[in-house]
Amino acid sequence: MEVKVLDINGKDTGRKVQLSDSVFAIEPNKHAIYLDVKQYLANQRQGTHKAKERNEVTGSTRKIKKQKGTGTARAGSAKNPLFKGGGTIFGPRPRSYSFKLNKSLKRLARKSAFSLKAQESNLIIVEDFNFEAPSTKNFINVLKALGLENKKSLFVLGDSNKNVYLSSRNLERASVVMNSELSTYGILNTNSLVLTEGSVEGIVENLSK
Repeated sequence: MEVKVLDINGKDTGRKVQLSDSVFAIEPNKHAIYLDVKQYLANQRQGTHKAKERNEVTGSTRKIKKQKGTGTARAGSAKNPLFKGGGTIFGPRPRSYSFKLNKSLKRLARKSAFSLKAQESNLIIVEDFNFEAPSTKNFINVLKALGLENKKSLFVLGDSNKNVYLSSRNLERASVVMNSELSTYGILNTNSLVLTEGSVEGIVENLSK
């Protein structure tokens, strides 16, 4: 499929980029997308939750009342989970929520995400650009020219560009990543996906391995 290339002023440059059908025009696999997004969100969880069990609660170990004759149930410790201040029964423990996915499935998920964006016409190709110095104002001007000032957007660069990255860092609805940093969640969690010309080749190469 061919997509026209825009400049940072939102005008057609007259050039077109040929996007690989094997990456941008496949039948989306929604289950692969689900698994990859689930893994991404699971990896964001710290897993540091912890509740003290009865052997970890601070308190006396003496028997709090005699065994018989009280008319109530036996109780041997103030740390009993049934008492206020006692330990927690089967409380949360530190754990990792991460799980393994095959590389081929993750590639399929990213291809499916790209294809969904292309089908929804939320994919924009812009020529490679740079700023002389970090400038949020200049980046906002680019967003306005592309009609993205009120939309959540993700810019994908072919090479590391510190000035462009720093220019976008203060903006809530815009973010900048390199093609090697793309995730299925990042692609889908945006209204418009903006690829620079230099990033397209790297994306296809990464997803063809």
